[in-house]
Amino acid sequence: MVIVGLTGGIGSGKTTIGKTFKSFGIPLYIADDEAKALMNRSKVIKRKIIALFGECSYKEGKLNRPYLASKIFNDKTLLAKMNAIVHPKVAAHFRHWLAKQEAPYIIKEVAIIFENNLQSQYDYIITVVADKEVRIKRVIKRDNASTEKVEAIIKNQLSDKEKIKKSDFVIFNDDLDVAKKQAKDIHNSILQKL
Repeated sequence: MVIVGLTGGIGSGKTTIGKTFKSFGIPLYIADDEAKALMNRSKVIKRKIIALFGECSYKEGKLNRPYLASKIFNDKTLLAKMNAIVHPKVAAHFRHWLAKQEAPYIIKEVAIIFENNLQSQYDYIITVVADKEVRIKRVIKRDNASTEKVEAIIKNQLSDKEKIKKSDFVIFNDDLDVAKKQAKDIHNSILQKL
């Protein structure tokens, strides 16, 4: 099975582009969504996260995301420890999901492919980019976040320029209609390579 990584900075529109590929009949796996679901569902993950961050990690049985974000945002050691708890479970879940797919290829959306040096896990990588101001507006609207918070997250991520250098395909997502056409062209290009 050909695995195509879909990545991009916060607010670039990765998920929207992923859904565009899904509309072409391509299975879509959104790693962040699965990680969140597993963090709420898995007793093992819950126990380990509470051991690491304390009882405040969960509120009424659900992951307390604002609390965890405040803990890991400026602490790379804590972030690495949390990733060590969650990522192996997500990887196992992905392998199980992948075994059930019957499409010519699948899309796996992962925000930090390059930051975590995971590019060898993919046959092709598509990076979604958008103008910084567009990205900031999208995230403020979606998450009700402050401009400062979004800019801090962008600063912590690899630059679009660096991601583009390491990618097989790039989608410029300032205009959704144009981006969807680029996605269709990439889809056809991947099919031709199979």
